[in-house]
Amino acid sequence: MDIGIDDKTRGKIADGLAHLLADSYTLYLKTHGFHWNVTGPMFNTLHLMFMDQYSELWNALDPIAERIRALGFPAPASYAQFTRLASIREESGVPNATDMIRQLIEGQEAVTRTARGIFPLVDKAGDEPTADLLTQRMQIHEKNAWMLRSLLEPGEIAAPAARKQKRK
Repeated sequence: MDIGIDDKTRGKIADGLAHLLADSYTLYLKTHGFHWNVTGPMFNTLHLMFMDQYSELWNALDPIAERIRALGFPAPASYAQFTRLASIREESGVPNATDMIRQLIEGQEAVTRTARGIFPLVDKAGDEPTADLLTQRMQIHEKNAWMLRSLLEPGEIAAPAARKQKRK
């Protein structure tokens, strides 16, 4: 393969994208689960917002995986691989609506950090297609995090453990 990026650099970029794919898939699954299980006075608002966000995440998975393939590497495609690669923690319970929002803020920000972490390597390699993909992903995840944060009062944004420490 000769696309103007050496094998080693393509491998590093593909590895970064594999982490982005794992984070995106994990956030998709979490957001979809919260869509199914949210309750409370903000049910309709959150149910619809979560649907918009998980649908967008679902549609983002193929372009990320296909970019990994275009770089000449296999895309991770199992729960075991995603669990190993993801920086986002799965949720096996059903938190209250505020905790759902908080977890999704953290997830959106985590995906943004993962994308941003790949960017210097991509930029240095002159990999414009991947840079474009990363720029789009960061823009979407930063906007989603902002929209989710807007649903919480300033004191509600901190995680429960952080709020408990603040009170001491």
